[in-house]
Amino acid sequence: MSPSENAQLIDLETLVARNPKRYVVVFPECTTSNGRGILPLSPSLLSASPRTKVFPVSVRYTAADITTPIPHTYFTFLWNLCSKPTHCIRTRIAEYVYNPGNRSSIARATALDPLDNSSEAETLVEQDESDVTPTRDEKAFLDKIAEALARLGRVKRVSLGVKEKQEFVAMWTKTKKR
Repeated sequence: MSPSENAQLIDLETLVARNPKRYVVVFPECTTSNGRGILPLSPSLLSASPRTKVFPVSVRYTAADITTPIPHTYFTFLWNLCSKPTHCIRTRIAEYVYNPGNRSSIARATALDPLDNSSEAETLVEQDESDVTPTRDEKAFLDKIAEALARLGRVKRVSLGVKEKQEFVAMWTKTKKR
């Protein structure tokens, strides 16, 4: 899965520079979970400027059975959503952290995109592969954010990424057809 040819990709530093008086919200897990774990974070956060405060924010919906639907369960999801008399959203905000360095570029963000299952992104990167791999400081930055989100949400970190979620949905869909 990769952006369309007409997509105008932009890194976080440029987005913040264009909108200096706005807040920018990023969902770094790249996909939704069932609210019981923090998925691996996207390296796209590494394109934030070192001067930008990054606030990990946990958002939890209650009742707990209202989670992102699996394909072909949309009616059950809508029933669970609409049958509740009230909904509550709990928001917790952690202390801000700064990106340890900034090697941002649109090509870098694309090359590190966990949604991209093709090798097309490699052709967009003009740097060698060692420049694309996150440094130890960058990994620590992402880990600090993930740990803060896990602590705020009172959940564990899980290693299931976008690819594993796609495989699960494909298997789920195949099983439901039988």
